[in-house]
Amino acid sequence: MRRCSNSIGGVYLVLDPGMDKATLLHRLKEALEGGVKMLQVWNNWPASFNLSAKQDLIQAIVHAASAYQIPLLINEEWELLKGSGLAGVHFDKIPEDYEAIKAEIEREFICGITCSNGLEVIHWAEQNQLDYISFCSMYPSGSVDSCDIVSPGTVKKAREITQIPFFLSGGITADNLIELKELDFAGVAVISGILNAESPRESTFAYKNALTNLNSKK
Repeated sequence: MRRCSNSIGGVYLVLDPGMDKATLLHRLKEALEGGVKMLQVWNNWPASFNLSAKQDLIQAIVHAASAYQIPLLINEEWELLKGSGLAGVHFDKIPEDYEAIKAEIEREFICGITCSNGLEVIHWAEQNQLDYISFCSMYPSGSVDSCDIVSPGTVKKAREITQIPFFLSGGITADNLIELKELDFAGVAVISGILNAESPRESTFAYKNALTNLNSKK
């Protein structure tokens, strides 16, 4: 049974741990003020980070997000869920033994997965009752250069298979969101569009408004 599908959507900020810690936390604070609804720590750790350094940054992010009651997910490294304030995990591909992972975590957690143009991911996510699917990449983007460009037709076919909430990601701006109006999705996942903005607060607010306006026209 899905845990929180009704509340999943909006602006999903993916945090880059490769940034300077103080800068990252400052930009996170602004983004939270702007209306971010979900957070993820991208699996882009500095080579110098050991387990303790990862845990310290995660706890700092959890602390910053706690006042807003915003869930924080970890990219790939599901082992970090144990004994932390993390709310879930985002997989880049279908994990080898999801049942064993669930058993080892020993608590409920939010789980999402990236999908490009392969509908086998959609079928797996539906079968395993994941909480959301993130399509990567809708447009070319330096942050997600490892992703294929997703055809809008893929998103439409996926919606015929499942009612799991969809996020769209990759090169999406508040201005080009209107081009995706024919697709059924719950939110957008963003990295550089917010973290590299002159004002992360204003950028997040712009994404939030664009989503609200788009939904009002559907």
